[in-house]
Amino acid sequence: MRVAFLGLGAIGRPMAKHLAKQHDLTVWNRTRARADEFAAASGARAAATPREAVTGAEVVLTCLPTSREVEALLDGPDGILAGLAAGALLLDCTSGDPAGARRVAERLAARQVAFADCPVSGGTNGAEAGALTVMVGADAATFERARPLLAAFGKRIEHLGPVGAGSAMKAVNNALLAVNILAFGEGFTALAKAGVPVRKALEVLNASSGRSFVTEGLVPDRVLTGAWPNTFRLALLDKDVGIAVGFLESQGVDAPVLQLTSALMHAARAALGEEADYLEAIRLQERRTGAEIRG
Repeated sequence: MRVAFLGLGAIGRPMAKHLAKQHDLTVWNRTRARADEFAAASGARAAATPREAVTGAEVVLTCLPTSREVEALLDGPDGILAGLAAGALLLDCTSGDPAGARRVAERLAARQVAFADCPVSGGTNGAEAGALTVMVGADAATFERARPLLAAFGKRIEHLGPVGAGSAMKAVNNALLAVNILAFGEGFTALAKAGVPVRKALEVLNASSGRSFVTEGLVPDRVLTGAWPNTFRLALLDKDVGIAVGFLESQGVDAPVLQLTSALMHAARAALGEEADYLEAIRLQERRTGAEIRG
C-alpha cells in the first residue's frame, strides 16, 4: 500500500519505521534533514513538501505536536489538500484537541477523504516496540479501514466513538498522568524531608492503593536514579492538560482539580522552559523544597 507519514518526531519516527517494513512509504518532516536521514536508513522516500508526500498515497498519517500544526499543513500550493486524492484516508496520530479533529474531518470530507483521530500512548519505548495503545475517533467503516495500518505500531487499538473521541480520551489520559506526577512530587518530597527512606517508601506505595504508572513505570529508573532523560516535553503535557480542561468544560463538567493541575503545569513550563522533560515537574518541586527524591 502507498502510505505517507508526516512528522518524524520522537514518537513519529519509530512509528514510521514500522510502517516502512510493510508498505511503500514516503515521509515528510519540517526539518528536511531528518526526513532524508530516515529515508536513507529505512528505504522510504523523503518528500520536500506535504503535497509531494501525499500525492498518490492511499493512506496518510500525521504525527505532529498540536492540532494547529495539522490544520496549517492542509492549505497552500504545497499543502496536503493540494495533493491528496478523493478516496484516500488520513489518520491523525497527533495528540490534538477534539474540536480540531472535527474541523479537519469536515474539510477532508468535502474532498471525499476519510479521517480518523488516532492519538497514541506508550511513549518512545512503546513506539519502538510497536506496542502503542491507539485511541481512535471515527465512524465504524473508517475504523475498520484504519485498523490494519495502525496495527503496524499499535498493540491495543480501540474505537472510542466518532471523530474527536480519540483526542478526548488521550487528553483526559494525559491530564491524569499530570495529576499523578504533581501529587507524587509533593508527597515524596515531604517524605524525604521527614527522613523516610525514599526507595522503601516507593516499594510500600507500589504495593498499596496509591500506586500509579508514574510510581511503577517512571519513578524507579528516572527519578530515584537522578537520570532525568528527555523523552516527552513538559510543554506538550501542559498542552494536553489544557485540552482536557477545555473538553470537560465543553461537556458542562466542572474541573477544579484539572484546572489547578493545568495552572501548575503551565507554571512549571514557564519555570523550566520549552525543552524540559515532563518529569522535571518533580525536579522543580525538589528545588522548591530542598529535598531530593533519591534511593
